[in-house]
Amino acid sequence: MNGFPSREQVERIKARYPAGTRIRLEAMDDPYAPIPPGTEGVVQAVDDAGQLMMKWDNGRSLSLIPGEDSFSVIQPEEAQGITMTMG
Repeated sequence: MNGFPSREQVERIKARYPAGTRIRLEAMDDPYAPIPPGTEGVVQAVDDAGQLMMKWDNGRSLSLIPGEDSFSVIQPEEAQGITMTMG
């Protein structure tokens, strides 16, 4: 094992987090330049190492590493502030 995901794993990451996906950071394991928890941003692309290349709303562009960093996808309804009631 070389520490990098397989091509198949990268393809699954790309399918799960396509460009344009909104993300909310929960925690980042980067002692030098972490993005603050709660920061939101947009996936620009997934690189060949399976990292999410991000454009953060605060202007930063640090990538996310699935499996190391903790984050969640913001659903379109949540991003637009739409609430639905079922009756």
